[in-house]
Amino acid sequence: MRALFLDRDGVINIEKDGSYIFGPEELHFYEGALEGIAIARRYFDIVLVVTNQRGIGRGLMTAEQLHEIHASLLLNLQDKGGHIEAFYFAPSIDNDNALRKPNTGMALLAKEDYPDIDFSRSVMIGNNLSDMRFGKTMGMHTVFLHTTQDKIALPHELIDEQFDSLQAWSQSLQ
Repeated sequence: MRALFLDRDGVINIEKDGSYIFGPEELHFYEGALEGIAIARRYFDIVLVVTNQRGIGRGLMTAEQLHEIHASLLLNLQDKGGHIEAFYFAPSIDNDNALRKPNTGMALLAKEDYPDIDFSRSVMIGNNLSDMRFGKTMGMHTVFLHTTQDKIALPHELIDEQFDSLQAWSQSLQ
């Protein structure tokens, strides 16, 4: 099974400067991101979101608020013909926590839920080197989006490809 793993903030939606997204009303999507996910569905068996959400661990938001944000994301995505099978999140503030990227706990949870995932045929898309390390550690093809950081000189040990946006990457599939 070929899976597409997506980071959320800085990939699907615009990061909130210096803070967290606390509710669906603060969720603003990058242009073409939802359409990009819909396009990618033609090339992947499942789409999964893997996201570090330190705001929960800091007591600034609840898991219920996060679920409301993800429900809103799904509704918006369905309007564009896309779908995400599951959301995995790491609420911990501890960088050593197994779930927190670049650690691979969320990928291992996904493998438990979807035992047929073949990481060697899967792709991880993110906007941080921690996302890239997460993907590489699991044997995935990695795609770096420089939405929040400068382009990184290639070749790079953690990055296979880089694009301006999720939309640009999805268009490269066609």
